[in-house]
Amino acid sequence: MNTVTRRVVLAGATGLVGGHLLEGLLADDTVAEVHVIGRRPVSVSHAKLRMHVVDLRAIPPLPAVDEVYLALGTTIKVAGGREAFRAVDFDANLAVARAAYDVGARRVGLVSALGANAKSSVFYSRVKGELEDAVLRFETAATVVVRPSLLLGDRQRLGQPARRGETLAAPIMNFLRVILPRNTWAISAEKVARALLAEVPSAKGARVISSADLQAY
Repeated sequence: MNTVTRRVVLAGATGLVGGHLLEGLLADDTVAEVHVIGRRPVSVSHAKLRMHVVDLRAIPPLPAVDEVYLALGTTIKVAGGREAFRAVDFDANLAVARAAYDVGARRVGLVSALGANAKSSVFYSRVKGELEDAVLRFETAATVVVRPSLLLGDRQRLGQPARRGETLAAPIMNFLRVILPRNTWAISAEKVARALLAEVPSAKGARVISSADLQAY
């Protein structure tokens, strides 16, 4: 891969982590093109940006790319039920991964979640774990999975409603920070994005970064 002309696919650019990924990729001199895949356009204009408004259930062929960043995510409540949640967090992310892989992407960055485990009794964690397993099956040069705890960020800036659980939990977790395990500390979406931006271009093989380790970025 020519690192001077990296071509990248990003899914989830309107989200907390995805928004920071988009900013970082557009500002990176080694990135030539950023192909954003989504159901609606982003409110950003840039010479590198290529917007693809698509039906995530049937993604058309993409241009040749080197990397793919998967940051699509919702909650069961916001989605409106388990099936709708799975359609976004599992089906849509995996569809983007396949579409990018088919046109050459061999470096993958995936936003997962604390507790992700395909055998979990918790539906949310099980879906996240199943997605990790599915993405890790691709034969890539590198796949970097990040597992953040509670995400911190300005959802209003993105035009999203505040999530009550985040609003209530964040100050409580901050107060209890001295006694809580580091892996459970709330973490800024910007740090999560910085970890992927730093690791995906140079990583080798599969790597899972815990929320505790994400705090260092």
